[in-house]
Amino acid sequence: MEGNAEVELHSKPPAVGGITQVSDREFARFQALIYRETGIYLSPAKRTLLAGRLCKRLRTLNLACFKDYYELVENDLAEKEQMINCICTNETHFFREKRHFEFLESRVFPGWKALASEGRRSRCVRVWSAGCSTGEEPYSLAMFLLDHFSIGNWEIEVVASDISTRVLARAEAGMWPISKLAELPEHYVTRYMLKGTGKYAGLMKASPELRSRIRFQRLNLNTDAYPYGRFDLVFCCNVLIYFNADSKKRVLDRMVGHLGPAGYLMLGHAETLNGITDRLRTVAPTIYTSYTNAAQNNVLKPRALGIAPWAEPASLQCSEQP
Repeated sequence: MEGNAEVELHSKPPAVGGITQVSDREFARFQALIYRETGIYLSPAKRTLLAGRLCKRLRTLNLACFKDYYELVENDLAEKEQMINCICTNETHFFREKRHFEFLESRVFPGWKALASEGRRSRCVRVWSAGCSTGEEPYSLAMFLLDHFSIGNWEIEVVASDISTRVLARAEAGMWPISKLAELPEHYVTRYMLKGTGKYAGLMKASPELRSRIRFQRLNLNTDAYPYGRFDLVFCCNVLIYFNADSKKRVLDRMVGHLGPAGYLMLGHAETLNGITDRLRTVAPTIYTSYTNAAQNNVLKPRALGIAPWAEPASLQCSEQP
């Protein structure tokens, strides 16, 4: 694995809080395991972060050392999933990359509508939020698309994926602290959000209309099969920064194959493709299209979406908009 240096072994690392600190050898083993399972590369500087995030699992399982926990993870798929949940970073916001939405509104959507009126593309918009975390990104996309394509019998499908089952469960529930309202335009709050009451006071929940447009699935970008078909937009924001060059290239090459004609790939503001792949052309900062797409016309073939509506959980008491 790239970045692995010769390690100095410590036979008796000091203990903190009743748990033996992770040794150099143990860190190297976790580093290799996490890279193999997720493509995430933990540099030696992340050793303290790894130990801090895994300590809670060790305490829960009444384990005193990382060696025992590593052996458990190697032989227990459920615990391996728990470990992945622990090491993933899940910070996100609604409409986080505003430049992307401005680009779509001014430079992409008008062209799609014009082509559809001429019969040169379908009235289907298919979007993939890769690394969706707790759901703010795919719900932002669903709101934005519904707002811009509410007239003219357009079909909207948003696929949202993440490797962490913990954050996927939260995303699928579509509930957030009411303080998240500050990230949303007021007319989106009125149309798409419900305010929790009773034991759900202090929370807001996405409306059934909004949730019906999003399909969630657990997906490992390095190893799992990607969602079926091609996408008009792929959002992969602040995901590649956790991969090394080999993992980035592998993921990007696979994603290019899932971009539809004239499809766009959106990355986070801190990410760049310099020296990673030559299959994508820069359209604007952090916005790319494939060279194949750039050479083709803008005709999109119709797609059968078949999205099942979400049932509203009876246990959630929601009343008026926030």
